[in-house]
Amino acid sequence: MWRVEEHRRADKQLSGSVPREILKRYEKWKDIAVISGPPGLRAIKGFHDEALAGEWKGYRSSRLGLRWRVIYRVIAEELLFQVVHVTPHDYRRP
Repeated sequence: MWRVEEHRRADKQLSGSVPREILKRYEKWKDIAVISGPPGLRAIKGFHDEALAGEWKGYRSSRLGLRWRVIYRVIAEELLFQVVHVTPHDYRRP
């Protein structure tokens, strides 16, 4: 079974201005990630799970809505997802 670890920044974003509907989708995303791991997320077409490039190389993005994304990286050896951002599609690195 996989684990999901949220960065302080992501935790703060989630408690801030994220719409309720997006929070529900994020909880569903976490459930699938914990149970099925990366293959489970890629199997669901609605998430549009993809690897990122450039400054975000090594990270992945899943769609939570038309505008909202969860940006994370996978550490396979530890069966861990590290969530760094839940953002309204702004890929600039802080």
